[in-house]
Formats: sequence, structure tokens, C-alpha cells
Amino acid sequence: MLLPCEIAVKSLVPAIRSAIARELTQTYGLKQKDVANLLGVTQTAISKYTRHVRGTVIKIEEIEEIQPMISEIVVSLSNGRISKYELMAKLCVTCEIVRRNGLMCELCKRSDPTIDVQKCFVCATFPHFVQQTSKSER
Repeated sequence: MLLPCEIAVKSLVPAIRSAIARELTQTYGLKQKDVANLLGVTQTAISKYTRHVRGTVIKIEEIEEIQPMISEIVVSLSNGRISKYELMAKLCVTCEIVRRNGLMCELCKRSDPTIDVQKCFVCATFPHFVQQTSKSER
């Protein structure tokens, strides 16, 4: 059984990075090396993102709910007004939006066909669920 976070790391995070990399290279004209430095990955990874070789399992561009966050990240990166920690936080929020809206359920189902996505509540209630679990353990 893969945890939703493991699936996100393998599929969702690369898709988010891919969307950001393509926007920075195509719209803002940044070099792959510069984008790699901004995102903390290799130039080879950026090349694969821009050629649609990596980060294609989930179509980020089709998820309207996260487009404002992607745009905000891209603009902040392009003008150098975001710290490494702010970038990490925004990437986590982007991932949370996707998960909370049930947009990763199909990926979880593919990784474990026994998952009943109708009964699963993990991603949809993640922050609340963690708080409740922590309180009950005290």
C-alpha cells in the first residue's frame, strides 16, 4: 500500500514542477539551467519536464483550482521574490488543493486497485484528520 504522499511525490509533484518549468521557459524565456536552480532540480529534469517526458501522469494544466497558485509561483520565481521556504510552502499548498478536491484519487486507485475511492477520506479531510488524531493520542 502506497500512502497518498508517496503517490504525490512520484506523480503530482513532478507534474506541478513540470507546469512551472514550462511556464518559466516558454512564457518568461528563462534558460533551463536557471529554472533548475530556482526549483532545486537538475537541468536534465527541466529538459524532461519541458519535453513532456516527466511529470505527465496528471494533467496539471487541466486543474482549474490550482492555476492561480501555479501562476503565483511562476511570477514569484520569475522576479526572484520568493524564498526557498515560501516556495516549499506554496508547492505543499498546491498539492493539498489537488488532494483535497479528490483529483488524485485515480492515481491512488491505479497504485492499489483494492482502494474504494468512494470510501476513502484521507486526502479530503487531511488537515482536520491529523488534528483529530493528534488530540485523541494525548
